[in-house]
Amino acid sequence: MSASCYTFAPATPLDNSELAPALAAIRTNCHISDARHATDYTLCVYLLKMREYFRWEHDIPYQTTLPREQLSAWLTRREDHWDKLEARPFENIPVQGTLHDPFDSTAINKGLNELGYVYSSGYGRNMKPVFFLGELEQRTHHAGYTLLVSGKEYARDLTAPPAMSLDNIIYVRRESLRRMCWEKIEEWRWNQPENAMQKAMLCYDFDNAPEQSLEAMTDKELQFVVLHEIGEVQAGQRLGEAWEVMLASMQQSKAELMLRAVRDNLADALSTLPGLLNDAEAASVHFYMANMNNMRKALFPEFVSAYEGWTVSGDTRELEQLVDRAAAHWQSLAETCLELHQEHRDNSEAALISVIETSIL
Repeated sequence: MSASCYTFAPATPLDNSELAPALAAIRTNCHISDARHATDYTLCVYLLKMREYFRWEHDIPYQTTLPREQLSAWLTRREDHWDKLEARPFENIPVQGTLHDPFDSTAINKGLNELGYVYSSGYGRNMKPVFFLGELEQRTHHAGYTLLVSGKEYARDLTAPPAMSLDNIIYVRRESLRRMCWEKIEEWRWNQPENAMQKAMLCYDFDNAPEQSLEAMTDKELQFVVLHEIGEVQAGQRLGEAWEVMLASMQQSKAELMLRAVRDNLADALSTLPGLLNDAEAASVHFYMANMNNMRKALFPEFVSAYEGWTVSGDTRELEQLVDRAAAHWQSLAETCLELHQEHRDNSEAALISVIETSIL
């Protein structure tokens, strides 16, 4: 395959439409965010993310081996491009003749949703700005929140989280979820450990039908991604804006990682875990455990123990009893953290770490 095949991302329907200026501005903002935060990752994680970013940008099938020379040349060009953008401010987004602040997702979506597209912006880990633009597959309203599900994506940054919630709006990115599932599968295949990811994969037929299995996994996990984001909305309603203020003051610190873990555990105790246990799908319980990061496990060892017991017995009663206690525990701890931050403000990091470390469940 010639190098020219991978020089630029393929044209999209938006490149020659009235939304071309919006697409260009969103892509630029994605590059600016990546330029500022690419060094947040370890080298190994960074290279893995860049490989999959290259695959997405050039629409290369998952089963196809990436062209090494073209990937290397693309990586050099992309990093050079980022060097030129790092100091630039984010661009406003033009939609139907009006310029919008790039973080005003609600206003931007008023113009985009009716045209069949969805946009979101927000902050991820280390307060990294996250942007994306994709096709709108589903828009539904529920009590207390609106769900927007996207399909094919036309603009994204290196992070590409499969879901996020903001102002009682839940954004779920099917393409990013599918890609995340594939990355987890590829990561497992490197060493093939006997762990939760292996158990999740054994619930499908990845050896003989990888594409169909990946699609089935994506469809199944989509509902639980939605449940987590519903939990995030509920947690946000309980904790208020003060939580976001506290989190923003702890950027790139151990306290930030711990606070995010507390909030995620609360969200899952409120919504995701009750849904998982009610559904009792083994594949999803295993996949949930496989995606539980080390900080969350360290703060929630009883869940790890209950999961391991379930894998042996198949009995969910211990997990169910734990979830009943977990929501109250994590909410109480989160409220204590808010009180400590209010009391100590700029000097609260050590106190927050201490109280979380002594409040594991």
